[in-house]
Amino acid sequence: MNAMTERNRPFSRRGFLGLTAAAASVPLLAACGGGSASKTGGGDAIKFWDMPWGTPAYNDAAKKITEGYAPSGSSLKASYQTIQWNNFYQTFSSAIASKTGPAVSTGGGFQAFQFEQQGAIAYADKVIDALRKNGQFDDFLPGVIDPFKSDKGYIAVPWQLDMRVNWYRKSLFDKAGVAVPTDWNGLLEAGKALKKIGSVGFMTGAGAGNFLGNHAVIQMMVNNGGGVWDENGQVDVMNERNVEAIEFMYELYSNGIIDPAGVSYNQDNHDAQWKNKSKAAYGPHVFGLTNRVGDTSGDLLVADPIAGPHGDKATLVFPNNIMMYKNTPNQEASEAFLVYYLGKLKDLWQQKLMNALPVFKSITEIPEFTADANNVKIVKDWQPIAKTFASRSTKLTANTAVLDGGQALTQFAQTVLTGKGDAKTALKAFESGLKQVVKS
Repeated sequence: MNAMTERNRPFSRRGFLGLTAAAASVPLLAACGGGSASKTGGGDAIKFWDMPWGTPAYNDAAKKITEGYAPSGSSLKASYQTIQWNNFYQTFSSAIASKTGPAVSTGGGFQAFQFEQQGAIAYADKVIDALRKNGQFDDFLPGVIDPFKSDKGYIAVPWQLDMRVNWYRKSLFDKAGVAVPTDWNGLLEAGKALKKIGSVGFMTGAGAGNFLGNHAVIQMMVNNGGGVWDENGQVDVMNERNVEAIEFMYELYSNGIIDPAGVSYNQDNHDAQWKNKSKAAYGPHVFGLTNRVGDTSGDLLVADPIAGPHGDKATLVFPNNIMMYKNTPNQEASEAFLVYYLGKLKDLWQQKLMNALPVFKSITEIPEFTADANNVKIVKDWQPIAKTFASRSTKLTANTAVLDGGQALTQFAQTVLTGKGDAKTALKAFESGLKQVVKS
């Protein structure tokens, strides 16, 4: 994938890591290098592995931040390496197994939880303590740190958020003579009116490599106070709120409001529907959709969150994070570097290199961010109601990675988005498939 294409792939930013068993059979890529620590200027260094979160300019800027780290005392400097998304989990797994991996890294959103389960993650409690002392902890947006706290410690530290928000094209609503929905009934009625002018009132896609369709069905469940898990993190798919949400999805499909071709849309096909100014009128998508599809005309806007039939308002968020590993030349040096790096994140948004929501309130207030009214609306209206895949619990686990990357969710979404069967049958099959792969 080229860098610009990869910048626009939200699934890669989270990481769909359901195939951990395959990692052991994958040889370590040459780019991973050898030895337990990088050498910089003749001495050991903290190895920081980072992903292509944007164009090459992003990695250039992140490398500059890393190499600009001037540790105090006898602490170690840091080295920077870009790891490509292609086979990234196998790359990390192989390197960690051979003790040639990083001391600190970004990666897939659920990666830290799987490696923590394998005993490879160094807890970030001392980093959190340092952030409390320097005032950065209070700068976190509401709730973003909570999913990373386990009984043993903080598994990682969030640094950016991959949000799911509902977007709409104003000109199509004007043409259809209908209001932008604020609740499910309004979504149904608006969808019917939009269909009459040849537009789609709930656009999504579930083709090869496009996980936004998977997220759409879970988002509707969460929006109704449901979710895949109960408050204790156990599978609870068949609760009545989920049934109600999926029945509504079937109603949308039966009324022609969900594009029947959407199930085959890959990411490029899906985005093309939003670029087409007469096609996609409303639907869930990622932060920064206007930049992604190249439409800054002001016609493509973030909608208000919609209320479910019981008044619930919620959406999905995938908190990308920075993690530390036990294989490090010096744990205190890893922690010191991570505190430094978190303090320099503002540089990336000031240079407009990030197409994601930052985790720090102070970054959401800089002019480079607030210049886009859609960004401001997401921070104000969507981030406070965002929930992770763990909902109705609050803590992420390795099971959320199995959910995100597993066939059970993909098959469930494709069933719903093609209107096959009925809600309870689809949910039962989803539950059965999920229970076969999660750990209780």
